Amino acid sequence: MLSRVYTAALLGIDGFEVTVECSAQKKLPTLEIIGLADTAVKEARERIRAAFSNSGIRFPSAELILNLAPANRKKEGSSFDLAMAVSILLCAGMIETPVNCEDKAFIGELSLSGEVRPVDGVLCMCLAAKAHGRTEIFVPPANAAEASAVPGVHIYPVRSLLEILRVLRGELQLSPTVFDDEIFTRGRATYALDFSEVKGQENAKRAMEIAAAGGHNILLIGPPGTGKSMLAKRFPTILPEFSFEEAIETTKIHSIAGMLREDTPLIVNRPFRAPHHTMSPVSLVGGGANPKPGEISLAHGGVLFLDELPEFAKTTLESLRQPLEDGVVTITRASGKVTYPSDFVLVCAMNPCRCGYFSHPTRPCTCKKGDVQKYISRISGPLLDRVDIQVEVPPVDFADLSKASAAAESSADIRGRVNAARAFAQKRYTAGGDNIRFNARLNTKQIEKYCVLTPEAKTLLESAFTRLGMSARGYDKILRLARTVADLDAEETIGAKHLSQAILLRSLDKKYFGGV
Repeated sequence: MLSRVYTAALLGIDGFEVTVECSAQKKLPTLEIIGLADTAVKEARERIRAAFSNSGIRFPSAELILNLAPANRKKEGSSFDLAMAVSILLCAGMIETPVNCEDKAFIGELSLSGEVRPVDGVLCMCLAAKAHGRTEIFVPPANAAEASAVPGVHIYPVRSLLEILRVLRGELQLSPTVFDDEIFTRGRATYALDFSEVKGQENAKRAMEIAAAGGHNILLIGPPGTGKSMLAKRFPTILPEFSFEEAIETTKIHSIAGMLREDTPLIVNRPFRAPHHTMSPVSLVGGGANPKPGEISLAHGGVLFLDELPEFAKTTLESLRQPLEDGVVTITRASGKVTYPSDFVLVCAMNPCRCGYFSHPTRPCTCKKGDVQKYISRISGPLLDRVDIQVEVPPVDFADLSKASAAAESSADIRGRVNAARAFAQKRYTAGGDNIRFNARLNTKQIEKYCVLTPEAKTLLESAFTRLGMSARGYDKILRLARTVADLDAEETIGAKHLSQAILLRSLDKKYFGGV
C-alpha cells in the first residue's frame, strides 16, 4: 500500500512543503527513512515505534519505507514525526474510513509515550503549508497560539498520537484554535523607561529623534557617566509601533530561533538586542552547522545596541558591513545557504579614548600620545561610513541634573513627532510610486528625486562639501539626514536650516575620525 501526507520544513526564514510518502510491503519488518534526512529525522524510527507501542497501537509488521520529498532538499529536526506516524497509520490500513489528507498538514515531534511535543519554526511552516493549499493544520498544543496567527487556515492542537488516530477515524472532533486579536494590542509594552528621565543632553535627544524618524544608524561618543546607555535603552520608546505585518516577520525569526514562549506567541514590540562585546561573529550574524539567526536578525525591525564599540573584536564589527547595507544576511554552508532579514537601527556607544576623558572639560586624559587615535582606529572607515549620525554626549552640568524629570520631554511626545514625520514621508513616497520604509534607505536616484534643496541650501551644501572635504557617500548621507529633518518640520523642500542641522550631526566625523 501507499499513503501520502503533508508537512513542512524550514529554509532560512521561510518554510517549504514536504510530502511524506509511505510504502508498505509484506517483507521482513523494517522502517527506513529516505529523502536527505539528518540524524534527528532518522532517529524518529525509534520514537515512532515506541510511541505506537506506548499508545496501545499495533505497529505494522511489514517493510515500511518513508520518503520525504523533495528528496534533494535537506530535512532537519524532529518536526516530521507526527506526519510520518500518520502516514504509517494510513498506509497500514489502520483508518478504515477513507480520509482526505490533501487539505491537511501535520507538524510536531513525538515523545516515546506518544505525546506531541512543540517544535521551533511552526509559524514559518504553517505559512508554507497554507501557500500549498493546506487549510487544516495539526500542531502541538504549545505551538497552537503561534500558528493561529496565520490567516485563512484552521489550526488544530493535537496532544497525542492516539488523539490524531481518533480524529482521522472520525471518533473525535477537535476545536480549532482561534487567533486572539487582542494579543497584538494587549501585549504592547508599557515602557518602564522614558526619555524624561535623561537630564540635559538636548542635542543628543534631538539626534535620537532624527535617527528614529529616518531609521538612521547613530553613534554616541562621550566620557563615562554622561548618559549614552540611558539614551540607547530608551530609543525603542520613541520608535513607531509595530504593524501586524512587521510583527509576523519578526516573530518568524524568533520562532526559528526557539525564542518564543507559549504565553507570547507573537512579538508585538520592537526588539532591543544588546549583546556583550565578547561575542563572536557567528553569534552576531548567525551561523552554525545548521544555520540559526544571530543577534542582527533577532534585532530585525528594532534596535541593535553595541555598547563600548571599540571593545568588540574587529572581525565581529566588520561582519556588520554587508547586513547594514542590504538589510539581510546570507549564511552559506556546505549543505546550502539561508537568508535572514536584518533590517534594524544600529545604536552604538563609545568613550573617546581608553581612559574615557579625552576632550573632557574638567578631567585630564591619561592616555599616552597616539593612544587616542589608536583606540578610535579600532572602528574601520567602511563601518563608520554606514553610521549616519555621530553625536557627542558631553558631561551634564549641575543645573540640568537638579531639574525635575517632569520638566523634561517624555518619550510619548517625541514618538508623536516621529510618527508624524514618518507619515509625512510615507505619503510622499506613495505618491511617487516608491516602496520606501524610511529615509535611511534612499538610494542615489531617490535622493535626486526627493531631496530637493532651496537655493540657500544648495549654496550651503556646496560650501560645506569643499570646506569639510566630503566624500560622495558623505554627500548622500547629509542629504538623507536633511530629508528627515525637513520631514520633522513637515516641509517638502529642504531648507538651509535643515541642511545645517544635518551637517552638524556629521561634525564628529572630522573631529574624531578625520573625514565626513
